[in-house]
Amino acid sequence: MEIDGFWKLVEEARRGASEGGAEGVAEATVALLARRSGAEIVGAAQPFWDLMAVSYRGELWGAAYLINGGASDDGFDYFRGWLISQGREVFERAVADPDSLAEVPAVRAAAAAGEDLEGEDMLGVAWNAHRIRTGRRLPEGAFTIRYPAIEFGWDFDDDDAIRRRLPRLSRLFLD
Repeated sequence: MEIDGFWKLVEEARRGASEGGAEGVAEATVALLARRSGAEIVGAAQPFWDLMAVSYRGELWGAAYLINGGASDDGFDYFRGWLISQGREVFERAVADPDSLAEVPAVRAAAAAGEDLEGEDMLGVAWNAHRIRTGRRLPEGAFTIRYPAIEFGWDFDDDDAIRRRLPRLSRLFLD
């Protein structure tokens, strides 16, 4: 499966999700994938992890830290799982400009409610679909994770730095 095919799958899952949020999208993605062959499910794993690698950026980590009131390594993974569940348009805008997340309704709602944005279940969609379809674990080597070196360049706890780098998000989460 190529990236475009993966994004089509996510969009179909978003339309068919029985509940809102990343959990519903993950559940719908698993259900859609589980209808495909084992080979197709295995093929969906790499595009997901390629998107995780593309979004492995210091500026985006800073946005996740601000939005969720902190972001460990795992927390940043779960945030990016949530981001993928939002669909291609939101994802690509956020990777290019993390401050654009201030315009996403789910981010604005999270700011108002003091909720975290996490999509841990998205990280396992290929694993879960493969187990449902075949009764077996995803094969060893089904995907590789190639994260680039990351530069932070600023302290996520420095409110002045955050306001300079993420002004729109800062207005939602700091002011």
